[in-house]
Amino acid sequence: MLMIKAIIRPEKTGQLLKELNDAGFPAATKLEVVGRGKQRGVMIGEVIYDEIPKEMLIMVVEDGDKDDVVGILLKYAKTGETGHYGDGKIFVTPVEEVYTISTGTRDF
Repeated sequence: MLMIKAIIRPEKTGQLLKELNDAGFPAATKLEVVGRGKQRGVMIGEVIYDEIPKEMLIMVVEDGDKDDVVGILLKYAKTGETGHYGDGKIFVTPVEEVYTISTGTRDF
């Protein structure tokens, strides 16, 4: 299993969650986060805004579903046809174990 974390623009979250659900991936955790990327924030006039609001979606999927989920994220998180700085990042990491808290059972 793999954990996919996507840090995206907040205005993209609703459409992304709908597309993931429609594709058979309904389970996701959403967190409001702030941060900055390589551009080191945004300068407007004399003020630098380096805590840009973003949202993080976290999903755990089967290894074989990674390409489908990443494809949906790339398609619907992008701004415009070619994308823009600040559209976000996707991180994929292995998951060693999963437990259900209510039953204490190992899920795989």
